[in-house]
Amino acid sequence: MELIEGITKLKTLVNTSLTYVRDVYDEERLIEMQDILKKLTTTYATNLTEAEIERYFSSDVGYVTPKVDVRAVVFNQENELLLVQEKSDHTWALPGGWADVGFSPSEIAKKETMEEANISVNPVYLMKVVDKAKHDYPDSLEYVYKFFIYCEADSFDVSTGLETSAVSFYKQEQLTEGFNLSLERNTFEDIRDAFDYHANRWNETKFD
Repeated sequence: MELIEGITKLKTLVNTSLTYVRDVYDEERLIEMQDILKKLTTTYATNLTEAEIERYFSSDVGYVTPKVDVRAVVFNQENELLLVQEKSDHTWALPGGWADVGFSPSEIAKKETMEEANISVNPVYLMKVVDKAKHDYPDSLEYVYKFFIYCEADSFDVSTGLETSAVSFYKQEQLTEGFNLSLERNTFEDIRDAFDYHANRWNETKFD
């Protein structure tokens, strides 16, 4: 087991246990364990600030469950795939983001595509659902399920949004391993699956 994976699992167990603990001494021990995990995270997850680490440990209360990331898969009439360039790190990704409370997965796909590419889409098929930890994504402290939703666009006149610095449609041969893809958000396997589904329209949703 990788260290970051272990920290993530222990954090889940500690935070869930703190929710249901009834003994003050057990609570003290769990808080001490949480402090140790924070120190380990600060040491080994050096890309995060102390504020981000504190938020990571305090944001999941109650019974801890995976976060949900929704990505919209959108093609134009030339069979090119829509990608947006993130202002935060200048990498490219399928439009999408964290699922918000009060919105269904399809509503998130519509909302994120409008916010990031300024086009309206109609979600038509849940292409795949993956456990991020079980696929070839970079290590992450968050435990994430990723939903990929195939959508049909009402128009193809795209433009940037508040969080995007560029928006474009790409042919599959342009998206090679050297392309500046946001691997945190989507892998080259995800991109290949998007083109494969667009061409072949699977009858079953991929999952796990």
